[in-house]
Amino acid sequence: MSNITIVLADKYFKKDPQSSELGRKIVSEGLTMLDELGFEEFTFKKLAGSIESTEASIYRYFKNKHKFLVYLSTYYWSWLEYVIEFETHHLEEASAKLDRVIDIICHSYELPMVLDLPGLSISKLRRVIDNESDKTYLNRQVDEINKKGLFMGYKELCGKISSIIQELKPEYQYPTALVSMFIETAHHQTFFAQHLPALTEIGSDRSKSLEEQSADFIKHTVKSVLENNHGMGNTAL
Repeated sequence: MSNITIVLADKYFKKDPQSSELGRKIVSEGLTMLDELGFEEFTFKKLAGSIESTEASIYRYFKNKHKFLVYLSTYYWSWLEYVIEFETHHLEEASAKLDRVIDIICHSYELPMVLDLPGLSISKLRRVIDNESDKTYLNRQVDEINKKGLFMGYKELCGKISSIIQELKPEYQYPTALVSMFIETAHHQTFFAQHLPALTEIGSDRSKSLEEQSADFIKHTVKSVLENNHGMGNTAL
C-alpha cells in the first residue's frame, strides 16, 4: 500500500485543515461524526464538544457543515481520480481500463493506496459518500456552488472516465452521462442493498460482497449499452 497526498484548492475551505493539528482533528473527527450521525444530525457544536474545542475554531476552517461535506466529497473524488490513473496507465485496451475503473469506483477489491491525512479512513469516507454526497448538489444553492467551481473534483473524475468510453466507443453520444450515471449507481445500489433491499437485487448473492455485486451489475449495464449502441441518433421506443 502506498500513501498519497491530496492537495485541494483554497476555495474548499477558509483555512487549510491539513496545515495544523487542530484542522486535521476537525476533519478526522468530523468524518467520524458524519458517518455515525448523518448530515442532518451533525453540527459544528457537537463536533466542537467531541474535540474539546470551540465552534468558533471550527468556523475558522469551514464556513458551514455543507462546505465541510463538499470538502470531504472533493477529497474522495480527487483520490479516486489518482487511483484510477495509477491503476490504468499501464493498460492498453480501453475495455480493460473501463473494467478496472468500475472495480475502483465500486471498491470491489482492495485499493492500492491510502490517504495520508491522519484519521481520514477510506471506509468511513466511502460510507459518507454513499449516504450523504447527494446533499452537496441537491439543494437550492447548487448553481451558486457550481459557479464557484466546488464540483470540479467530481467533474474532472467524470471527464477522465468518459475519455476511456470515447476511446472504446468513439461514436457513442453520451459518455459523460453514462459515467455520472454509473458512479451514482455504485453508491445508490450499495445504499439500497443495506437499507431498501426491495429496490435492488444487489445483496442476493451471498458468495460476493455488495461491492463486487455492484461492479458486476454496472459492467453488465455499461457493456449492454455500448454493445447495442449504433450511434444512437434519433430513436423511438
